[in-house]
Amino acid sequence: MGRRVASRLRQQPKLIQVARDNLSRWAQLNASSPALLRCYAEWREILDRPLEDVYELLVSETDEGQRFRQNSPFVGVLNAREVWELKQEFRHATTTA
Repeated sequence: MGRRVASRLRQQPKLIQVARDNLSRWAQLNASSPALLRCYAEWREILDRPLEDVYELLVSETDEGQRFRQNSPFVGVLNAREVWELKQEFRHATTTA
């Protein structure tokens, strides 16, 4: 999913605002959760970096990349059908491997 989001962001860089808006909304909803607020703050710092850095993190196979993708603020960049198709592809790939 990270690869697909990175590809979409390359095509439409203004979609970075979706992530910023999600983080703002989530911070309000989870104001009593320090752990989540720290995660959101980390993402805000990442989103302030050059877009190339954001793309790299979204596709990185490192532990850090995987950790950040677990709480990705890019919900809404891909539509529900795209997400479903990606999950189906992944399930199929893991059952045939």
